[in-house]
Amino acid sequence: MTRLFNDPADFADEMVDGFVAANQARVRKVHGGVARSTASPDGTVALVIGGGSGHYPAFGGLVGHGLAAGAAMGNLFASPSAQQVTAVAKASEHGGGVLLSYGNYAGDVLNFDAAERALRDAGIEVRTVRVTDDVASAPSTRTHERRGIAGDLCVFKVAGAAAEQGMTLDEVTRVATKANERTRSFGVAFSGCSLPGAEEPLFTVPEGRMAIGMGIHGERGIDETDVPTAAELATLLVDKLLTELPDGVTADGAHVVPILNGLGSVKYEELFVVYATVQRLLTDAGAVVVEPEVGELVTSFDMAGVSLTLFWLDAELEQLWAAPTDTPAYRKGGAVPQERLPEDVLTAHVAAPVTPGTPDSQASARVVADAVTAIRTTIDEHADELGRIDAVAGDGDHGIGMQRGSTAADAAARDAATRGAGAGSVLAIAGDAWSDKAGGTSGAIWGAALEALGRVLGDTDRPDAATVQTAVHAATDAVLAFGAVVGDKTMVDALVPFDAVLSERIDAGDDLVTAWTAASAAAQQAADATAALLPRMGRARTHGEDAVGTPDAGAVSFALITAAVLRTLSVPA
Repeated sequence: MTRLFNDPADFADEMVDGFVAANQARVRKVHGGVARSTASPDGTVALVIGGGSGHYPAFGGLVGHGLAAGAAMGNLFASPSAQQVTAVAKASEHGGGVLLSYGNYAGDVLNFDAAERALRDAGIEVRTVRVTDDVASAPSTRTHERRGIAGDLCVFKVAGAAAEQGMTLDEVTRVATKANERTRSFGVAFSGCSLPGAEEPLFTVPEGRMAIGMGIHGERGIDETDVPTAAELATLLVDKLLTELPDGVTADGAHVVPILNGLGSVKYEELFVVYATVQRLLTDAGAVVVEPEVGELVTSFDMAGVSLTLFWLDAELEQLWAAPTDTPAYRKGGAVPQERLPEDVLTAHVAAPVTPGTPDSQASARVVADAVTAIRTTIDEHADELGRIDAVAGDGDHGIGMQRGSTAADAAARDAATRGAGAGSVLAIAGDAWSDKAGGTSGAIWGAALEALGRVLGDTDRPDAATVQTAVHAATDAVLAFGAVVGDKTMVDALVPFDAVLSERIDAGDDLVTAWTAASAAAQQAADATAALLPRMGRARTHGEDAVGTPDAGAVSFALITAAVLRTLSVPA
């Protein structure tokens, strides 16, 4: 379990503060994560990596000479927001373009892709390479669906070395892509991990048993067996990966980097015992072992687990793997003199200006701000339960992510309303804050939904029931654009019935409160019904059978939010 924390909701932010304080010679804090505190030549490519916190040394520990230029760091096990990725990339780039690289998880894809669009709009050339090394997460016929786990290090190291040597953005992207195609990983766990403040781990493994094929976010394994000896575990890992050789690679005579990675609680001494057999088995297969790594490189908080990565080299990749690196958590080769950036590089954050609304819209903005406060209060009350539901087949972060997002949205909405913004602007500003602070898939979805609501409501008129109906439908379309449909066991299963009933009742002549009451009841009924569904989207998809019997956390939180807003609408003006 995690023992040392203050407020669990502040854990990730406080962790970044402490990490930067301990490593000021190499990193500096920027909005959304960290960037190098040392200078890089103008015109070189900036490798920007990232993902959820809880995986140290990934991702901030890999920022420095020869590796990443910056790391976007989301909440625990939640992707950084698009705003965070964009901010880190802008703080890290120096004229040669940006390569975004990260593990292939749904929330990361949503937010890094949005950041890529924002950076392109700002005139910055961008490429993306997603890491897909986990052989347990999808079959070899669908490698593009696989997760990124400890193979992150291989792709990041090669791309960072290529950038440091002055390769162009296209060349850095090419070698990173090749490294990903030649990397395979497979892992096991003996116990689950626990998030700060949680009373139970995200999953459990029976005493004397071992989960096979789990991810790095507390996802359950795809199989289970008795705990083997160290030699038997090495054989399991090596045999599995030797059946998953990259195209064109044969083990006999090939150069390979083995990475035996501890996931948080397995001691180095145990890893070395396992590694002795790993190297012997690879040598027996005819492979040439090159610069292996044994230790904690991509972790899962306090999970007791081990993964093996095999990175199959060619001459170019071998040279890049061996190149010097100097980061807080990963160093290779001799020390390289580096120039520290001037202390005034960072600028103070300034609140975004608001366009004043009309008096009618300002009055509506105050109602909107009250509604966002009610949402935050409701999420605070149910955060633990939402996390528990999410942990059944997901990673347990939905409650704390919604809590962080709604808290940020509440503060931003209240501030914007106080400064005279109209209802539409208050919603847009709240959505931006929610997305930025929450990160993850839910952060992106709620950010888009609030922005769509605000776009329809605008800053001039007091919205009537028909306008609210149109705004809710626009928000529904914005959420559906992320790809989920009814039946996938997501928030959409509650949102679509809510939208349909609201429209039906308003079209029938009901006032807004009456219509919202019926729609909220429909959302709650639909959320409850998701218990019978098999998830077909996101991380829960891999372990869908575990979720049957438990409702979807996103659908449940949506129904709770509609009820909270209803209480605000029902208060006399």
